[in-house]
Amino acid sequence: MIKESEYKKRRTKLAKKLSNNSVALLFSAKAKVRSNDTNYLYRQDSNFYYLTGFKEDNACLVFLKSRKKIKTILFVQKKDAQEELWNGKRLGVVEAKKRFLFDEVRVSSDLKKSVKEFCKDKENLYFDFTKETPKIKKSVKRNFIAHYDISIFIKEMRLIKSKAEIKFIKKAIKITKKAHHNAMKFKKIGSGENELLAKIEYTFKKNGAYSDAYTSIVACGDSANTLHYISNNKDLKNKELILIDAGCEYDYYASDITRTIPVNGKFTKAQRDLYELVLDTQKKVIEMIKPKILRSDLQKKAEILLVDGMIKLGIMSGKRNKLIKKLAHKKYYPHGIGHWMGLDVHDEAPYFDKNKKEIALRENMILTIEPGIYISKDDKNVPKKFRGIGIRIEDDIQVTKRSHKNLSKKIAKSIEEVEAKSRRT
Repeated sequence: MIKESEYKKRRTKLAKKLSNNSVALLFSAKAKVRSNDTNYLYRQDSNFYYLTGFKEDNACLVFLKSRKKIKTILFVQKKDAQEELWNGKRLGVVEAKKRFLFDEVRVSSDLKKSVKEFCKDKENLYFDFTKETPKIKKSVKRNFIAHYDISIFIKEMRLIKSKAEIKFIKKAIKITKKAHHNAMKFKKIGSGENELLAKIEYTFKKNGAYSDAYTSIVACGDSANTLHYISNNKDLKNKELILIDAGCEYDYYASDITRTIPVNGKFTKAQRDLYELVLDTQKKVIEMIKPKILRSDLQKKAEILLVDGMIKLGIMSGKRNKLIKKLAHKKYYPHGIGHWMGLDVHDEAPYFDKNKKEIALRENMILTIEPGIYISKDDKNVPKKFRGIGIRIEDDIQVTKRSHKNLSKKIAKSIEEVEAKSRRT
């Protein structure tokens, strides 16, 4: 677990960014109805969790800042035997006071009345106005001198991961490694994408993962050319590739791994040629990662390498720079080289600062690197042997003091490793 002292340090750091004579309100996620009177599995709002470590709904974090003092108050649901009978135990005010390092803990039913009191003599309001909190919005509907989006400050803080956060991400990746290796060993011919997905999700749960970090993709053949393919309901066909984009979440922290593997355990020559191009591109981009490098530089490098390779293989024709300038490569490589990762798989942290300048890499940022090539089975402009192939390879990278660390390097990805681990038919 992350220590309560770390959550308190985060709150203190955020409070320093707030103006004097201000009130800040941050709300928990709402429980979401799945069907009639049943809910989806509850997951706390990432920003709220980042500052509190509190996992229950109907909660609120309040900052009160004057010139001389900062006060934090956590509002939680009261103990209720009948509600707990149906929906599980609540911590309640008394236990929350013992466990968490807030100045005060109050009951959520008093929130509306309390907010009116807090706002009486305050000039500045910090609030996430995108949240669905209409009752509270009415309570704070008065003439503040200024309104600010508090989430902007939190997202900036989330860019740099602490040692404890990195430890959880590593744990998530360790579990995900088992899932991908089990997928490679799984008897695929005669099975379906859904069966392979079930094997992956079983491995997550069996090894203590909270849940998957996102809706997993198990895409065989041409399905891999749909970037967000989540149907996962087709047969696994001999001589085709399966793109598996699957990562678990461990105690709220994500992993995000993609591997592309042959159904029958053996790459064809055409599959091998495309795979080696994507893998070589990924390796060379990862080698570039260190502090002060820009993500846009990584993107440019990936585009140059992929376009050069596709020209060589006869997939594209023309001069590389002209093709890139015309965005011709976007037909085969339409997405970015990677994204921040942490409490969210696409971590909600900024890519540009307040002056719209791109944020350079810094120590203990975590990002994914995921080049890919996607060729539709209907693309008559490409040699037939490449049609219907989609390949992506993705790893999770930590920026270190002088270089980088591939946190997922132990997950098989070379052709030799994948074929060795794969079940042959």
